[in-house]
Amino acid sequence: MDKMELKALGKINLGLDVLGRRENGYHDVRMVMQTLYLYDQITIEKTEKPGIELSTNLFYLPVNENNLAYRAADLLMQEFGVEEGVKITLEKHIPVAAGMAGGSSNAAAVLYGINRMFSLGLSQEELMERGVKLGADVPYCIMRGTVLAEGIGEILTPLPAMPRCTVLVAKPPISVSTKLVYEKLDAHEIENHPDIDGVLEGLERQDLKKIASSMGNVLERVTVEEYPVIEEIKEMMKENGALNAMMSGSGPTVFGLYSDKRMAKEAAQKIKESGIAKQVYVTNIHNARRK
Repeated sequence: MDKMELKALGKINLGLDVLGRRENGYHDVRMVMQTLYLYDQITIEKTEKPGIELSTNLFYLPVNENNLAYRAADLLMQEFGVEEGVKITLEKHIPVAAGMAGGSSNAAAVLYGINRMFSLGLSQEELMERGVKLGADVPYCIMRGTVLAEGIGEILTPLPAMPRCTVLVAKPPISVSTKLVYEKLDAHEIENHPDIDGVLEGLERQDLKKIASSMGNVLERVTVEEYPVIEEIKEMMKENGALNAMMSGSGPTVFGLYSDKRMAKEAAQKIKESGIAKQVYVTNIHNARRK
């Protein structure tokens, strides 16, 4: 296999709670993650020249070891002594620095691709063990689907698949540092924790309204304070038919769950016309096939 084309899918958090901070600076979390059918396109090609060559359609992204996709390839090629080279072409569509795990998903896709291309024989679990070295979200991006994430995000439990629905995604023209958001959260004492158990109950019952009404993200208090536009987008989605709307991850992307695709499209149009978000997508959830 000399060439592969892969889809690196983004994610949203249906619930995100922070339980505490460890001595090493990492936070203990409890999150419900869901893959979306919004993706970056990745092409991997073998080259005779050793090493890794990375190119991307966004001029401001690094194309060296500061890019997770590059580091993912390097990790496996170093470990297994791969002597050939690879050329990785990364076409980005998932909003960058947006709480949708775009970089982690790119790394996950490259790990999967290098493993197959060079017949390294690693299982999904073995890829996930290596993925956590690159970032806490990478193992989830390898697993995909509807998943409960605990620990620092690396303890993953598959959940009943999310009921079918339409998802409206909108990212305002700002970028948020996950690290800074988590650091700032420590200055507050969290009193109101999101209803993660309510989300789990909704998934168990396949009740979209229960899932939507239970959604919550403890990081919103930090990011919304800094960027009130996030709350504006949430309200606009809810006023235009969303069962609920919430910030994903550390933000600033906002998503709304819709049972009616037409309403989601109309809401997307209104958000675009308002100018409060530049990147607006109407898409679907992606449920992983479990063995």
